[in-house]
Amino acid sequence: MIRPAVLPALLLALLCVTRAAEPQWQHLSSSAGEMPVPGPSNQQTAAIVCDLDGDRKNDFVLGFRVTAPALVWYRRAAKGWDRIVIEPEFLRIEAGGASYDIDGDGDLDLVFGGDASSDELWWWENPSPKFPPDVPWKRRLIKKGGPRAHHDQIFGDFMGKGRSQLVFWNQAAKKLFLAEIPAQPRSREQPWPFAEIFSTAADESAPGALKSEGAWSCDVDGDGRLDLLAGRWWFKHRGGLKFDAMPIGPKGGRIAAGRFKSGKFAQVVIAPGDGTGPAKLYECKGNPETAADWVGRDLIGRDVVHGHTLDVADVDGDGHLDIFTAEMAKWTRTEAKADHPDATAWILYGDGKGGFRKTVFTTGIGWHEGRLADLDGDGRIDVLGKPYTWEAPRVDVWLQKPAAR
Repeated sequence: MIRPAVLPALLLALLCVTRAAEPQWQHLSSSAGEMPVPGPSNQQTAAIVCDLDGDRKNDFVLGFRVTAPALVWYRRAAKGWDRIVIEPEFLRIEAGGASYDIDGDGDLDLVFGGDASSDELWWWENPSPKFPPDVPWKRRLIKKGGPRAHHDQIFGDFMGKGRSQLVFWNQAAKKLFLAEIPAQPRSREQPWPFAEIFSTAADESAPGALKSEGAWSCDVDGDGRLDLLAGRWWFKHRGGLKFDAMPIGPKGGRIAAGRFKSGKFAQVVIAPGDGTGPAKLYECKGNPETAADWVGRDLIGRDVVHGHTLDVADVDGDGHLDIFTAEMAKWTRTEAKADHPDATAWILYGDGKGGFRKTVFTTGIGWHEGRLADLDGDGRIDVLGKPYTWEAPRVDVWLQKPAAR
């Protein structure tokens, strides 16, 4: 039997153990000269994480508009990162981007789309194993012509063919398109064939509706097949180019999914992107193809302001998925001051049972397309951050320190 006088000491010891398990971080920033400055552009749109040189360590790529270069690669070096220009020309890169071995040569190639002023979508051929620093990567067309704005792309085998397809938003068209990778894509001079799989025209006609964005992949309904998630929907493949859109929540934005608790179905997180609203976790209480059976609950306790960051990973290494979401500090391009000076980033640590412990990661820092990934090859999840236009050009990394012994 534990004596009452001993209880406070035991509780304190347990609290100390909990705090010791909290990840600790080393913050590196280009604003402090600890990382190479991305480039001259003050509008930083895209950020993706992938291993481009095949050394089994993640690199990351940033995209820009306003000023060349359009794409730069932060290649992991023995200490820190080397900044390498992939696309030296001026392109108006939109948020999003994806990586995949498009030409089947064993290395990852890149896809990025043009913004609201562009009708193009491109892919860049990885020149591995040699990366001459002054030689740009070969850029080829996926789409040219038609409506503009291409915010978010994703690769996945959504048709069950054994090789991934490319799905991309075309916001000005109010459509979601799918393209199968053509044979011999390096020798192809024409854009890829692609087909509409969904239209948001009816959804975006509602008062106050925002343009649809966001893309993720996950087996939502537990049938062993990869599903597409985009906007506020998950998509059930019915054969050929037929996809049924299943609504999950009333509003879209950034979307992610995973198994935050045991059960047949995945759970889905939806947070605002270019707008303000709640970040919610949706759980299916019945049939995942029935909108009313998706029940959402608020994760933050207040609206997220321009929360253009949402990612999922096991941050603390306890075997349970965690959620990362963060706010922009500045989205307008005219005023010098921040639109939201108290911008906040949160990590919600999952307990594997659907519960979360909410923690504040940063305040007063602008986020846009933040990512969770192991950035230094030590097996621990780190955090990549960049602003859109707040204090841009700028890039930040938070490296997770080894656990205290």
